[in-house]
Amino acid sequence: MPLVTRNIEPRHLCRQTLPSVRNELECATNITLANVIRQLGSLSKFAEDIFGELFTQATTFTFRVTSLVERVDRLQVKVTQLDPKEEEVSLQGINTRKAFKSSTAQDQKLFERESAPLPVLETYSTCNKPPPLNILSSYRDDGKEALKFYTDPSYFFDLWKEKMLQDTKDIMKERRKHRKEKKDNPNRGNVNPRKIKSRKEEWEKMKMGQEFVDTREKHGPGGYPPNMVYQNGSIGSNESVDATYYPPPPQPESVSPSPPPLSDDSLPPPPAEFR
Repeated sequence: MPLVTRNIEPRHLCRQTLPSVRNELECATNITLANVIRQLGSLSKFAEDIFGELFTQATTFTFRVTSLVERVDRLQVKVTQLDPKEEEVSLQGINTRKAFKSSTAQDQKLFERESAPLPVLETYSTCNKPPPLNILSSYRDDGKEALKFYTDPSYFFDLWKEKMLQDTKDIMKERRKHRKEKKDNPNRGNVNPRKIKSRKEEWEKMKMGQEFVDTREKHGPGGYPPNMVYQNGSIGSNESVDATYYPPPPQPESVSPSPPPLSDDSLPPPPAEFR
């Protein structure tokens, strides 16, 4: 529900019961003029109040700007007096100095009754008081105040506090759940750890000779050796080397290669009886 800060009175100029007079038109005109004057007086009062608040805010802003200008002037003079050639500050001296700390005072208690504007306080003063329902509080068995069923100024604060407490409980419950899962499964992050290839394992496989190494271990899925042993003893992977440097993959053992053709010079000599 919107709350009107300043309400000009009277709202209606001519809506009034006329007394018993001879000339009713003249009486209505006089009443209207009187209400217009009253409206102008109410308007001038609220205008003074508005300009007074603006003056207070402008004064506060002026004080803040003046203090900021003074700080900037002092800082400018201090910076101009510093000479980096003459004054040398060590790193230890910089670390031992205290860090800058702002002295800004935070505003608190913004929504108190005393901080409300004067027109709002006047509106509250004209309101009717609530009925004396606190008399019935002694007859209640639940211990609640009877007046809070009629009006409760702390309703929205209690609602906000309940929501914040519920959010805190949900966060703590979620943390306990994660802590319990971590306690039940300490190695849930390493379910399938990747096996690390070391040089020792490679030399253990190759110490009996290349013929004892398994074909699958010797050749990768593409038929190329997955690891190379260089002259300095380091092991390299075929991921960082181009495949064009390797020979074509070996053929399966079931397919026997065709024998190379023999030339006439390589033939054995014929027997003596056939010469």
